[in-house]
Amino acid sequence: MRELRELAVRLLETSDVQVVIGWEESRRGVRPAFAQTPAEAERLVFDQRCVHNLAAYLHPRRKHIRGLGRPAVVVKGCDARAVAGLIRDNQLRREDVVLIGVRCPGVWAENKAEGQPGNRRWAERCVSCPQRTPTLCDYLIGEDSPEPSGGPGLEAQVERIQALPMAERWAFWSSAFERCVRCYACREICPLCFCERCLADKSMPQWIESSPHRRGNLAWHLARALHLAGRCVGCGECERACPAGIPLSILNARLQQSVRERFEFVVSDDPVAPSPIGEFRVDDGQEFIR
Repeated sequence: MRELRELAVRLLETSDVQVVIGWEESRRGVRPAFAQTPAEAERLVFDQRCVHNLAAYLHPRRKHIRGLGRPAVVVKGCDARAVAGLIRDNQLRREDVVLIGVRCPGVWAENKAEGQPGNRRWAERCVSCPQRTPTLCDYLIGEDSPEPSGGPGLEAQVERIQALPMAERWAFWSSAFERCVRCYACREICPLCFCERCLADKSMPQWIESSPHRRGNLAWHLARALHLAGRCVGCGECERACPAGIPLSILNARLQQSVRERFEFVVSDDPVAPSPIGEFRVDDGQEFIR
């Protein structure tokens, strides 16, 4: 995308930023790139293979990234929602980052460098994406494109699981969680998992057993899902990184659906919109503790 490269070059030449975080070609497809010079910015690309949520490089645990200087980050709609979440959670100041918004056409379910288009399909989250054009940005580039289609979409997947009898739902999730090897790839890639010390790593007391067995796996995945309630941006990075193929996007989407029904809150890229998890309301019915 020439428009992206020209903007990145200009930002670096004027010293508005010291690094532009985007994507570049590699032997295995596209990968995150950190352009620190105008020459390096000429390598930046954007297309349907750019699945990575680059907002993950902005939270405080990425101290080596912050050492590069003030960044400009290329963001899709879901990425911009993650940036808003970091600002909302006081992990990032808006003035410390330049956001280059791209009108997202959707991304492929599999990040392949080669292959025929017929072997590719849209990511389920993209079929039902609520916001493909970010509003939280300093620059907006790219052109509008048709909505992705061809699959049931993530919302339909949630409804399918919810329609199952309770015993079958329990069997579905028990089987999924049993596959977990506790590698914590989901935690490491998530832009909203920024705790210096995770609950799963605490041993005095030990809240979550560390061994990869049914009891510990169930506690880990439910605790993480609850921590993301009202915060998950639906980027699907956790599921993409999971080596066991656990349908984490369905679990997170169900939690966001519950937050929407109970609190009338939908995650957006508005950084000042208060999250229901961090806001106290005197008229809260608190029916969940009765």
